[in-house]
Amino acid sequence: MPTLTWAKKNPSQPIQGSLELDSIIYPRGRGYPPQDLKQRPGNHLILGDNLAVMSALLPDYEGKIDLIYADPPFFTNRRYPARIGQGEDSRKPEQWQLTEGYPDAWDGIESYLDMLYPRLYLMYQLLSPTGTLYLHLDWHADAYARLLLDEIFGADQLLNEIIWVYHGPSPIRKAFNRKHDTILVYTKGKHYTFNADAVRTPYDETTVKTFASSTKAGFGKVPNLARGKVPEDWWYFPVVARLHSERTGYPTQKPEALLARVILASSNPGDLVADFFCGAGTTSVVAERLGRRFIVSDKAWRAVHMARSRLAGLSKVPFSLQVESQSRFEKIPLQDPALISLSRNAVHLHPSLLSDLLYWEVDPAWDGKLFRSAAQACRPRQKTSIAGQLTIPLSESGYRINVRLVNISSQQLSLYKEL
Repeated sequence: MPTLTWAKKNPSQPIQGSLELDSIIYPRGRGYPPQDLKQRPGNHLILGDNLAVMSALLPDYEGKIDLIYADPPFFTNRRYPARIGQGEDSRKPEQWQLTEGYPDAWDGIESYLDMLYPRLYLMYQLLSPTGTLYLHLDWHADAYARLLLDEIFGADQLLNEIIWVYHGPSPIRKAFNRKHDTILVYTKGKHYTFNADAVRTPYDETTVKTFASSTKAGFGKVPNLARGKVPEDWWYFPVVARLHSERTGYPTQKPEALLARVILASSNPGDLVADFFCGAGTTSVVAERLGRRFIVSDKAWRAVHMARSRLAGLSKVPFSLQVESQSRFEKIPLQDPALISLSRNAVHLHPSLLSDLLYWEVDPAWDGKLFRSAAQACRPRQKTSIAGQLTIPLSESGYRINVRLVNISSQQLSLYKEL
């Protein structure tokens, strides 16, 4: 079997990674207070370079992850900004407020492969014996990636080469518009999960009419028209730019319907799904909604914050926020007690804090170590305001309030108040 080689090819770079538990989030207070303070949630959001993150996960998760969706940089050699303005007109990009979002710039293809190869190798190690990997790329590097996956998984473990097609404007004038991505699907072994019935779609109306009009249609084969069909290996889903309700402003965000098909097809309820280039957190949001457990990570602070905000607003179960030891949140303590106030079972923020605030949360019984978020407020993408009050469970005495805030400048602030 042919293999891809380059000067610094090394599948197992020596990486020492360790994870620190930063906080546990109980979305909208669900499950708070916990009966067992030592018990950890089954869902995890991690800040850190995924090479170190996956290395740190190996001792506990080697051979235990049922499905990995990977949406790495595409080798486009571009830098994608993120939108951070509130209530902006999506039709007027010249007025958008932007910041650094998603870098995809490389010194060359070898530099890119130095990044991709060891990460694919770790994903293989983390997958369960019946697990599946979906690697999402496009024409820039999919040919290289297929050779790497053939080497790591075995060429006969290629399950599908899926083409995701979509519409949209294009600046190309001297070639056909490039309007598809490639998703390479590899299984760890011969026995794997594939739930055909979970992803069936209705037959086209013309097909239904054809079979209704003639008994000879289909050369004697009559499909179960009521049940629908298993999708082909080309999928049409609109890009997120056309999905108003899903847009977060984070670049390269993928549509929820695409992730739902992946997760429904290749995992079962209760299975563990991972995404180590999680971006805006769509994989975790869809996995939780479909009853799967998740581990997702990203090295970009803004991506992890976006995922945390979405999960805090949508999730029904607690999840942990962890930090790889080489990564850090920028935490700035604010000691002015006048910035927060209490009334009955509510915490109020001073109006001066709200103008550039994206997210805030409260631990009503902070122990000085682990932050247990019992209430959260997120600024909706298309809104210019955020709630300045959160209802929380309070004790009669002895509680220490910890309030965390995230502002538009990517700072995580902390406020403390003793009761």
